Amino acid sequence: MIAARVLARHSPRMHRRQFITTSAAAVASAPLLQAEALVKKRRNPFCVFTKPLQMLSYDDLADLIAELGFDGIEGTIRPGGQITPEQVPDELPKMMAALKKRGLKMTIMASGINNADDKLNIQQLQVAAKLGVKRYRMGYHKYDLKKPITGQMDELRPILKNLVALNKELGLQAIYQNHSGSNYVGAPLWDLHELFKAHDPKHLAVGFDMSHATAEGTRAWPLHANLLRPRIGALYVKSFRWKDNKRDNCSLAEGIVDKKYPGQLIKSGYSGPINLHVEYLKPFTKENVPNQIVAIKKDILTLKEWLNWS
Repeated sequence: MIAARVLARHSPRMHRRQFITTSAAAVASAPLLQAEALVKKRRNPFCVFTKPLQMLSYDDLADLIAELGFDGIEGTIRPGGQITPEQVPDELPKMMAALKKRGLKMTIMASGINNADDKLNIQQLQVAAKLGVKRYRMGYHKYDLKKPITGQMDELRPILKNLVALNKELGLQAIYQNHSGSNYVGAPLWDLHELFKAHDPKHLAVGFDMSHATAEGTRAWPLHANLLRPRIGALYVKSFRWKDNKRDNCSLAEGIVDKKYPGQLIKSGYSGPINLHVEYLKPFTKENVPNQIVAIKKDILTLKEWLNWS
């Protein structure tokens, strides 16, 4: 099993007995993996954010993602990611080749790009487009709380307009993920509607994050989801619970996000990616990869139940 090989390769201190136990567990999980593979039959592309796995080689990552039943990845092509912006011309083709060999795609390229005024940003998008990437997650914008919010929104409009023009030229869709927090553009969600409504969602869309939307919207988040529905280009699936009045990331089964929403969104005609984020096991290190794999498998099962994927 590929998962067992990855576990062994990235657990340098694993003893023989531990490896045998891990391999046996991988074999026992074969029915689970077969069930997960059925996800590929669904209409919506199914991908996973690879931040917890970005220390793997391109080949090992591609092998693992294919075995888990995903159609592709949201790969970290950004500062501190598996590929940094400066490495894109040389390294992104290698990663894309590894994915292609397994029939996988870079469903979303997680970037730090939030404007079209930087030469390095332009170069990254040009290379990505030539390699067949269709979507990229933008870097974030933040508000200065010492200044009027509406004025800062007006300052963002020409920046977005220029980025959209580049996206249109290259055939790309920028995805902006909403985040919770006191100064994130997109935290209140209504601001994304106001900023994006002048643009075609084919070139600028919302990556609707269920977890952050729930944290910020509490009971009103369905209103926000309804407002943004025409502009949702990707669904980010993850969950949390409140702990000491703070967001505590956790598995889908243990969290408080509405398990009915992904299915409702799909029934509304949404055909974009379903993007699984598993970020509650830290640190993100090579030694912790085996635990990350187990967590991803559990969340796949939970999401599959939510969506009636069988």
